[in-house]
Amino acid sequence: MEKSALLNRFCSRLVAIERRSVLTKECYRLEIGKFLNFLEKEKIDISAVDASVLSSYLAARKNIDKIDSRSTAKAVSALRSFFRFAFDERLIKENPASILEIPKRSSRLPQVMDQKTVEALLDTINTDTVRGNRDRCIFELIYSAGLRVSEAAGLNIRDIDLEGGIAKVKGKGSKERLVLFGPEASSRLKLYLEEARPKLAQGRENRSQALFIGRNGKRLSRKSIWKNYAKSAALAGTSSRLHTLRHSFATGLLSGGADLRTVQELLGHADLSTTQIYTHVDTSSLRENHRRFLPRLNTAEM
Repeated sequence: MEKSALLNRFCSRLVAIERRSVLTKECYRLEIGKFLNFLEKEKIDISAVDASVLSSYLAARKNIDKIDSRSTAKAVSALRSFFRFAFDERLIKENPASILEIPKRSSRLPQVMDQKTVEALLDTINTDTVRGNRDRCIFELIYSAGLRVSEAAGLNIRDIDLEGGIAKVKGKGSKERLVLFGPEASSRLKLYLEEARPKLAQGRENRSQALFIGRNGKRLSRKSIWKNYAKSAALAGTSSRLHTLRHSFATGLLSGGADLRTVQELLGHADLSTTQIYTHVDTSSLRENHRRFLPRLNTAEM
């Protein structure tokens, strides 16, 4: 089967049967595309792939592309899914990916910013411009509601309740959830909808119901949001990534006394263990303050 046709059938299965999100589908398409190129280069047919071939491919990804444990885990997940598809399609007699194990992710704690640092970063944005008005609104909402960038980009106007301070977002696996946002984010949204968005739409309001749009009136992409945030972070003198706003939201809630289950619901985590990492971030902050203000005490066993 031709490579493009094979990828298309695989991606159709991801959405229709495995119920994967559009983002996951595209990630898997890229990963399996690289794998098929590897097979082509090594002159190996899919039916001849075994565990050693998969190991060689993953080793090449690590050595050549320098992927970390997180990216390796995604590659393994993509390969598992692809070979389930290949087996069901009778392209192979045995599934060589069934023995692949997803590597453990590093226990590195997520980077967070305190409220003053976040405010300083947001203040670098010139809100006198149309795009500045929009970008300040986006970042304020991401921080206030703990959104993923894909969730912010996917919002429609109808998903926002300004009076109630509630938004309906579509998270991973196309799962919908309600999130809350504060009065500052609500104020920024109101200003954006009344002033900036109509200018960006330029009379094309009915063409797209997307909340955040570009000058062409079309939905703003995740890449554009990332790029605009990077500019603001550079001006603020920080190397933080956009996802740091989401991390900071979660840590701020826990520091303020919110329970883990509440934070889990607001973040849209399927597993509570994913949320628990933020308790370690808070503990590390306590440890640092303990060392700073009580340096004479032994903190080695904390």
